[in-house]
Amino acid sequence: MQLPRTMMPTQVAMATALVVLSVAAGWAAWRDMISVATEREDQSHILLAVPVAIWLGVVRAGRLRFVSIEPSWWGAAACVGGILLSAAGFRLGIDLLWHAGAVVSVGGAVVSVFGVSAARKFLPSFLALGFLLPVPGRLRQPIALPLQEISARVTEFVLDLIALPIARSGNILVINDQEVAVAEACNGMRMVGSLALVTFAFAFSIPMRNRIRLALLIASPLVALLVNIVRLIPTTLMYGYSSKPAADTFHDVSGWAVLALALGILWLMLHVMQWMEIRTVNYAVDA
Repeated sequence: MQLPRTMMPTQVAMATALVVLSVAAGWAAWRDMISVATEREDQSHILLAVPVAIWLGVVRAGRLRFVSIEPSWWGAAACVGGILLSAAGFRLGIDLLWHAGAVVSVGGAVVSVFGVSAARKFLPSFLALGFLLPVPGRLRQPIALPLQEISARVTEFVLDLIALPIARSGNILVINDQEVAVAEACNGMRMVGSLALVTFAFAFSIPMRNRIRLALLIASPLVALLVNIVRLIPTTLMYGYSSKPAADTFHDVSGWAVLALALGILWLMLHVMQWMEIRTVNYAVDA
């Protein structure tokens, strides 16, 4: 792809070098984030954060023609500030600050080369990097536990409705004498994190009013609950009536497959708003 006139290869090389140096300076934090993303299922959405940030930058590449790229001391200050914040978080034992400082440092490295004006045009890409931060347990549990209980109740109701023998004790479903823990069979928080990122990518990949984007982001937990239940019903049946290896495979595959269903629901929500003649872009629906 040909670079815009305002961007020189030397600037790209310099930004890449600074990003590499920033990652190296905070490598302990980055290594911990990678470890969390690969070892904990409820944090697996972290693996998608960088690809989404790159994608949101690619779809906005044409904006570079309208900005003047120039170095910024604000970016350098953010880079240094991020390193100090990460060090403070490590010393205080606050993982959120430790990780956030490492991410801010990388963002500052990019801004220091391309400038604040360019960063403003690509703001969604920088915001997407926020999904790199593992969600602390004290914030995750108040969301995950109610979602799991609701999912268990609805799954029990649906299976009972179609005359399948099912019993529930808290978040434990019993089917065909097999116990299925909702937290194990279908983790609600994993769906919230992944769907929030997918919704963010969807909302900022197409022309859309900011109010509509905000509405979709607010609705993402409800969509997560819906697709979580859609996934949980067949998963419960698999654990009850098939072998555990087959059920585990279905559980792992369906965890990503339902994201396609979630995207379909988001498209449907957008088209319903357009059908209701709600302005979803900065011009009339019939324009």
